[in-house]
Amino acid sequence: MILFSLFYVFAKIGLFTLGGGYAMLPLMEQELVDKRKWLTRTDFLDLVAVAQAAPGIMAANVAILTGYRLARTRGSICAAVGAAFPSFVIILLIAVFFRAYQDNPVVLRIFKGVRPAVVALIAVPVFRLAKAADITWKTIWIPLTTALLVWLLHLSPVYIILAAGLGGYWYAVKREAK
Repeated sequence: MILFSLFYVFAKIGLFTLGGGYAMLPLMEQELVDKRKWLTRTDFLDLVAVAQAAPGIMAANVAILTGYRLARTRGSICAAVGAAFPSFVIILLIAVFFRAYQDNPVVLRIFKGVRPAVVALIAVPVFRLAKAADITWKTIWIPLTTALLVWLLHLSPVYIILAAGLGGYWYAVKREAK
């Protein structure tokens, strides 16, 4: 039953969310933490952090990690297929029909109207994750500096993740030495 539930939950999330991985986070959090109680808020935050650091699509990574946590390999497969299935079908349908309507003014207006909603859907999980990560006035410089490095200097997030990992390791070693 858990395998079907994993497929269903992630298919529903994939079907009803526009904007990709970050836009899916509020719905994932609501389903996985609040509604189903499969994860704690802290576990969810940790899963999202690992999913962001891992290669691939973040939403699929969260699905795989959640599925593995609940039902090992079969759970991760069911959750991943559930997360990918709606997008696959939608993209297939768009590819078939979009060519004929891509210059239609109504279609163009719909896409312009969806953009602000996607920005809001991405902003909500950012603030929730910041709250769950205990971002304070003392630590706010870390995500701000990271965002500026990526945005202004076009620094690859890979280097930032590696530097953060090394910095965290160095900090833990220094802390233990005291």
